[in-house]
This record gives sequence, structure tokens and C-alpha cells, in this order.
Amino acid sequence: MAPLRVTLACGAYDRTEALRTGVVRPEGIDLNYVAIQSPPEIFARMVANQAFDASEMSCAHALIRRGQGEFPFVALPVFPSRMFRHGFIFVNSKAGIRGPKDLEGKRVGVPEYSQTAAVWIRGLLQHEYGVALETLQWVTGGVNAPGRPDALVNRPDEEVSITRVQDRTLNDLLVEGEIDALIGARKPAAFGKDARVVRLFPNYRELEREYYRKTGIFPIMHTLVIREAFYQEHRWIAESLYKAFVESKVWCLTQMRFSSSLRYTLPWLQADLDEMAEVFGSDPWPYGLEANRHVLSTLVQYLVEQRLLRRPLPLEELFVPLTLIGE
Repeated sequence: MAPLRVTLACGAYDRTEALRTGVVRPEGIDLNYVAIQSPPEIFARMVANQAFDASEMSCAHALIRRGQGEFPFVALPVFPSRMFRHGFIFVNSKAGIRGPKDLEGKRVGVPEYSQTAAVWIRGLLQHEYGVALETLQWVTGGVNAPGRPDALVNRPDEEVSITRVQDRTLNDLLVEGEIDALIGARKPAAFGKDARVVRLFPNYRELEREYYRKTGIFPIMHTLVIREAFYQEHRWIAESLYKAFVESKVWCLTQMRFSSSLRYTLPWLQADLDEMAEVFGSDPWPYGLEANRHVLSTLVQYLVEQRLLRRPLPLEELFVPLTLIGE
């Protein structure tokens, strides 16, 4: 029987390079890997048109829509994107914000209130620094270009103050002081060019390392989803894709650790690898539900607290069960 043709849309990540190039081939699958740089484009095309058989997907969006019963996809416990977010809180230097508590009562820009990065940042501010989120006024819009795909808009309840801006960028609003701060997944274009735009946490790497040691959380941004109808017709593809993603990640880490020459344009790559091993242990990027239950449960908790989920969602309602037998 010929392999099943599966079209997958995902970022061109080092950890998925072996899948993209065919070094790793999923069992029984002829994989068409569509590499798209912009995650919101992937999400919007999948949500609006089910444009791919499988794709990378915002983890917050997947949980919110599954909780609403409006998500025609199932998820694999594969997490192509993880990222600490202490370094993605930007403030106007003239707004009088010297520490996290100074954000209270301020106008804060965010691409979309339900964006996964924003959910993690708000949870961080609330639980690690005691920021009263209910005092913040939110302004949504594009960071460096106006607008954001409507397919990705998930609105909280009416008690959250949100103003949407369509014709201007959040970057410009931050520079001019019309918003006091900006959070999200992208740096504003003015950062590093205009002294009015600075990071709240200049020493973010040190803080992120300590945050991980304290909480065990390496924030998950994206998961992998399959069209539910396609999955029901070919349920075996879940294990095939999962095993292939694991194998691709192992291949990536092996290539990265080759010490005779630098694989990536990072002068201190070997030192970074040593630090990564010291902080994270043998696997800095775990897949699987159980290995990530604490992180995912924390994300669900934040979604409920931030009025994006009405009730905690059992993770088993989102992620497909896998039958995997070790060697």
C-alpha cells in the first residue's frame, strides 16, 4: 500500500528540520512539509479553512476553542515552540514603570488578549510579582503592522477592559506614550532604536533561568493539531507523527552538539549547550502529555483566571491518546 500523503504546516525549526528535509520519514506517511515562518498565518489558515491535514497551532487557542466545543481538530503532545517571556515586556521609559507593580492601572498593548505568549506573561506578572491584572487596560492590534487575523480572536468576558486599534501599530502607540507598555511574542520595531522603548526586565535571561529552577516551567507556546475528521479516518497517524517528531528532535540535538565546528551562527553555542544541560538536564524540549502536564495545567489555570476558559479543561479532552511501547 502506498504511503498516505499528509500535508503539514509548521515553522522551519531546527528541531523539525529532519522532517522537512526527509532525513526522518514518519512510518506509513508521505509527508509534505509546508514551512511557513509566521505562526499566526499558519493558525489563521488552519482555523478558517482547515487548509492542512496537520499544523502547528497556538496552544491557548486550541484549549479555548476546545473548551467552547468549536475546535474541529485533535492535538498531539508535540510542542514545536516554547519560549520564556520575561524579555517580551516592553515599556515606555517615560511612563514611570520601574518594576512590575508599576504596571497596575496602566494601558498595555497586546496583539490579541488570548495570544499564548500574553497569557503566560499575565500569569507571570500575577503569580510571580503580585500584579493585579484587573487594573490593567488592554489595547489590542498589530505590533509592527496594523491588524491581526480575526480567526484568532478569542474574547474574554465583559469585565476585561479591551480597546481594539485597527489603523495604527502598537509600536507607534508605545513610542508616543499612548500606551504605557507592550507584551506579546514580537519585539516592537522601535526597540533598540528609540530610547523611549525599553525592556521591563533588562536581565531577563537571568530571571528566566531562576524562574525555571523555581517553577519547572518552560512555557509552551504551540502544539500540533490534526484535522479531527482526517484523524478519525486514519487514527494510526498520531503515533507515526509523534514518533517522527521525537526522532527529528533527537537528530537536531545530536547535530547541534557536534563540537568540531559550529552548526549555527552562534559564537558561544557550545557554552550555551553546557548551560542548557545544566539547567534542563538531558532533554530541554520534552514532548508527551505526562512530561508536560504541569506546564499545560498551569496554562489552563491562567486561561481560567484570565476569563478565557469558563472551567478547567481536562487535557485528555484536547490531546489524543497514544499507544507507544518502549524498546
